[in-house]
Amino acid sequence: MLIHPWDAAHDTDEWRSWLRTRDFGQLAANGVDGGPPIVVPTHFLFDGDKEVLLHLARPNPIWAALEANPVTVVSVHDDYAYIPSVWRSDSPGNGVPTSYYASVQLTCLARIVDDKEGKADILRRQLAHHQPDGGYGEVAVDAGPYRKMFSAIRGLRLEVVDVRAKFKYDDHRPVEFRERIREGLAERDLPGDAGTKAQLVRRMNRPEAQR
Repeated sequence: MLIHPWDAAHDTDEWRSWLRTRDFGQLAANGVDGGPPIVVPTHFLFDGDKEVLLHLARPNPIWAALEANPVTVVSVHDDYAYIPSVWRSDSPGNGVPTSYYASVQLTCLARIVDDKEGKADILRRQLAHHQPDGGYGEVAVDAGPYRKMFSAIRGLRLEVVDVRAKFKYDDHRPVEFRERIREGLAERDLPGDAGTKAQLVRRMNRPEAQR
């Protein structure tokens, strides 16, 4: 994705903090033999540093792609909204619409996990993350409700080797301009507008943004 200097994450803490509260995205891998990319919507667990964990059904088409080329991308986007031309115009008819959004793309090297204990470890950690209150039963290869299901899944441990993060909220525009967008989002209040407004305000309130 294109990242202008004003759209870039200010530091690693910014994108890590944003990603820490999100655990659903798209896993993308190159297609096999010139085929189209394989894109899989999935929940995942990011350890906050260098590894992403997840599991998928054994028939999933992404396995052949990863066996041919282990380079993959975990893509997450959120806090997005369409910004109409009238909100961005200085006079009637001269505004240009745009999209506001946040996006983090993790380029990873994939290691497929097929041993039962390795898969149990991934599933155990994912369940602890997604269901912190418990209620999912014992996760073990020889006991509990999952012991007969491990042959139906494969695990993935993804080593993060590069990160591209973008926060597209008109940071290159004056504060007064962005305040007008904030007011428009607050008044429109469509799904997604509240999250978009929160990111806009957060970026706008940074000391260096006050110009």
